[in-house]
Amino acid sequence: MTQQPNPVDTFLQEAEELLEQIEQVTLGLEENPDDNEAVNQLFRAFHTIKGSGAMFGFDEVSGFTHRVEAVLGRVRDGALPLSRELMELILASRDHVKNLLSAPTGGGMCESGDRIVAALRGLCRDSEGKPEARPAAPEPASAAAPGVAAWRIRFHPNPDLMVSGTNPEWLLDELRALGTCEITCHFDAVPPLAEIQPDRCYLWWDIGLRTDAGRDAIRDIFIFVEEGSRIEIEAAPEAAVAMAPVEQPQTASPVAKPAAGPRVAQPKDSTVRVPSEKLDRLVNLVGELVMNQSRLTAAAARADSPELAAPVEEIERLVAELRDNVLGIRMMPIGRTFSRFKRLVHDLSAELHKEIDLITEGAETELDKTVLDQLGDPLVHLIRNSIDHGIEPPEERASAGKPARGTIRLSAVHTGSNVVVSIADDGRGLDAAAIRARAIERGLIGAEASPPEKEIFNLIFLPGFSTAKQVTEVSGRGVGMDVVRRQIEPLRGSVSIASAPGRGATISLTLPLTLAIIDGLLVEVERDQFIVPMSLVTENVELHAAMRRRNNGRNVIAVRGELVPYIDMRELFGIAGDALEIEKVVIVRHEDARVGLVVDRVIGTHQTVIQSLGRFYRDVEVASGATIMGDGAVALILDVSRLVHFADRRSRPPAIRRRFSGEVASAPAEANGVN
Repeated sequence: MTQQPNPVDTFLQEAEELLEQIEQVTLGLEENPDDNEAVNQLFRAFHTIKGSGAMFGFDEVSGFTHRVEAVLGRVRDGALPLSRELMELILASRDHVKNLLSAPTGGGMCESGDRIVAALRGLCRDSEGKPEARPAAPEPASAAAPGVAAWRIRFHPNPDLMVSGTNPEWLLDELRALGTCEITCHFDAVPPLAEIQPDRCYLWWDIGLRTDAGRDAIRDIFIFVEEGSRIEIEAAPEAAVAMAPVEQPQTASPVAKPAAGPRVAQPKDSTVRVPSEKLDRLVNLVGELVMNQSRLTAAAARADSPELAAPVEEIERLVAELRDNVLGIRMMPIGRTFSRFKRLVHDLSAELHKEIDLITEGAETELDKTVLDQLGDPLVHLIRNSIDHGIEPPEERASAGKPARGTIRLSAVHTGSNVVVSIADDGRGLDAAAIRARAIERGLIGAEASPPEKEIFNLIFLPGFSTAKQVTEVSGRGVGMDVVRRQIEPLRGSVSIASAPGRGATISLTLPLTLAIIDGLLVEVERDQFIVPMSLVTENVELHAAMRRRNNGRNVIAVRGELVPYIDMRELFGIAGDALEIEKVVIVRHEDARVGLVVDRVIGTHQTVIQSLGRFYRDVEVASGATIMGDGAVALILDVSRLVHFADRRSRPPAIRRRFSGEVASAPAEANGVN
């Protein structure tokens, strides 16, 4: 039996989306304060949270949002100006509602809420010269009362309305609070007793209403039950609201054809909420299917049966299509992750008395949900560093001939089977001389060493490395960057830095589209098999024994006039056996250079399902995982970036190797100023 979703969980998910919408709309109003539709969006969002919160017992949430909604109603009516102070209070209200919903009972945090309500009341008092009147149900209006209009409303609720926890009676109570209300309930759609389902709504209503609230206020009451319902709101002559029998529909169906001219809620795009655990399980099942399909293909090739070849080929096609579709379900646009940082830049720049604009590009770029979930923390760290130590204060920027407002550019772009996320600022940039001096001071490099600037920048990724002269409460440029690298590398990603003094710095994160299934190149050394990610492979060339001798033992090969260094996999891994007379070199991209991997044979492309190595092999740094081959053997999936670093360390003299693997790894972490 299928388990019904918990209505409270559904409400909390929808409330989270509405709170995110409130934050984005409010930040957008700072740039365009005359956007009346944005004010309407805020009003509707708080109204929805208020109504739904009351339905599910979140009384404090409902009471607080009612106060905010009342203030936004005044803004919408033009009685209260939309000031910067009010927008800050709306953001604070959003945070307070989020805290209330996070509390076990939907309550608490009263002191914070009281301060916000008092500040909102003060704004209303300043704008009108008198205290804010607490919203209350209007007194019964007479026909002669100014501004009072008559309305006729027909409400055919979605039959599944009560499944989500909505009670139509509460909606009718809200209508009564607007003015004088006469309600007629219709029972013609109620089935025989034996056919009644207790969680379905078979009733519908005609309502006559006299109020000064206006059509928008009436429509807002039904805003969170529009989907699947039929709602008609018509202005009516005063006499018509005496509720002479309203014309009944000819059919007993609750979705009867509406009269001409009513407002009918349009159906929304059909979407389904699926817990991420179910998607993960589906991906795992598809992974197992891909592995078994690979074994079936290998068995069919050994059998050499024409009758078996055709269906196996068709199964291979169907499995590949299923794989692509399932992985596509997990792909999500990165824009939602980007939108979180507008608030971070807004709050932190105000705290540090800086003027900073955040520009986002490539919000439609898609990444696997698993990658997105783990990308947030590294981006927060990098953006905080850019705000605190990258962007200069306005007076310092002005003296340097820069605009007073700094800019942080957050972008994402597809490059092959990877996505590159870049964080660029137009601030001070990294000081290569200061980084080198600090590295010499700590004994990481010799005083006479002059490494390339790129290698100097990479020193900031070492644990505890810092050039900050003063630790701040926010961050330190180049401090704690090892945390970023440690979070990115398990995603099979890499980090690179580019900087120019006085012009800013750019940090680029290169990430795979998905972590579940990849296309790999299967290679072999003796009987050991390895998978190289196809996204990194550029070409394959041959290496003759005579070419090795000509290079006097140097591990380089000439590829179209360019010397490419290579790693001898047999030597690096200590694999027994003699090298072949003609070996293969797989050329791969590593950062901005090319590196060769010397193997015995290149078998071909392989659809690779990534399996974890397990906790017993968590210290194996050269492999990002393993996969099961068609014959049941296990092949390691090479992590090219870590493999190159591992080979580089192995090639150093023992004293330098001990320095990097011992002193640096065990160096005490210094305060990095990151909260």
